[in-house]
Amino acid sequence: MPKKFIKRFTPNPEKLKAHPHLKHFGSKLLNPNLWHLNRRGAAGAVAVGLFCAWMPMPFQMVLAAFLAMFFSVNLPISVALVWISNPITMPPLFYGAYRLGAFVLQEPLLDFHFKLSYHWIVNAFETIAPPLFVGCLIIGSLCAFLGYWGAMLFWRYSSIQKWKKRKYYKKR
Repeated sequence: MPKKFIKRFTPNPEKLKAHPHLKHFGSKLLNPNLWHLNRRGAAGAVAVGLFCAWMPMPFQMVLAAFLAMFFSVNLPISVALVWISNPITMPPLFYGAYRLGAFVLQEPLLDFHFKLSYHWIVNAFETIAPPLFVGCLIIGSLCAFLGYWGAMLFWRYSSIQKWKKRKYYKKR
């Protein structure tokens, strides 16, 4: 894993604890597992971040931070991965999740015309919410599973390469 690269962008836990909005977390932010970069913590953080990225809700980073603290995985990685679903990528991601959810629930796809009004948003949300949530839950769980095992395999591959390199230079 590119430990040095990731550690360069990781914030200082002491500074975060002193932040006025984060003070109420207290010593929970100082849990070493939240900041230590190891195979289990990084892979778990990838799973948490990818799962939260697929949740159709505001403040996904807050959910990722809570889940990272709950599962005691790397906090910066889990929060950073949530940005896979950003304002640019959200429409195609969530439309795909809606289509998958509609297929799983065997509901017809709705053909609705966009109109920026509160009434339209409420009515559209009532009809698309169940398929959207089911699709997001399925894709989020699948991405979390694949992300966890992909990170574990990548970490193992990286470690093996490091050992081979060390062994090669030791022979010379």
